[in-house]
Amino acid sequence: MSALYEPVTLRRDVIGILIPQGTKVELPEGASGAITQALGGSFTVQVEGHLFRIDGKDADALGKEPVKGPEVPPDASDEELEKAVWAQLHTCYDPEIPVDIVELGLVYECKIEPLGEGQRRAKVRMTLTAPGCGMGDILVGDVKSKILALPTIAEADVELVFDPPWNPSMMSDAAKLATGMF
Repeated sequence: MSALYEPVTLRRDVIGILIPQGTKVELPEGASGAITQALGGSFTVQVEGHLFRIDGKDADALGKEPVKGPEVPPDASDEELEKAVWAQLHTCYDPEIPVDIVELGLVYECKIEPLGEGQRRAKVRMTLTAPGCGMGDILVGDVKSKILALPTIAEADVELVFDPPWNPSMMSDAAKLATGMF
């Protein structure tokens, strides 16, 4: 699913992240709203005129099933694991833009490093579309949690950088087409 407008009534109390401020707000059971975006396992929901990001682990509050991550064998090579990390990065979305952070050009670097005893560290350098974005910590947390869900990844070092500054020319052609920024 991408952009949509699906009416929903919350089935339980749930924490939503106010967009774009990044403030946590408890949304009460029974509140009415609409799912406006369902990408990468998280949801953007409009409630009382405000947009909130609902984490995928709370999909049941919306009457939805959580999305499962990629299947990766425990004995995956560094190359296979790096592909899986990139696949996970493609499931991370700015809640206001229906394009993943890789296609937006927000991921500058992704490396896998051995830690010993079969464990690895994923190092990601990424940026935001705007330095003052209140969703920055939320996006970084989303990236970390999705990477740490992969087998043998013991550490996820996600660094938020602003040099070079992001600009629309960093977007893939598909992202430019999807956003109308070409």
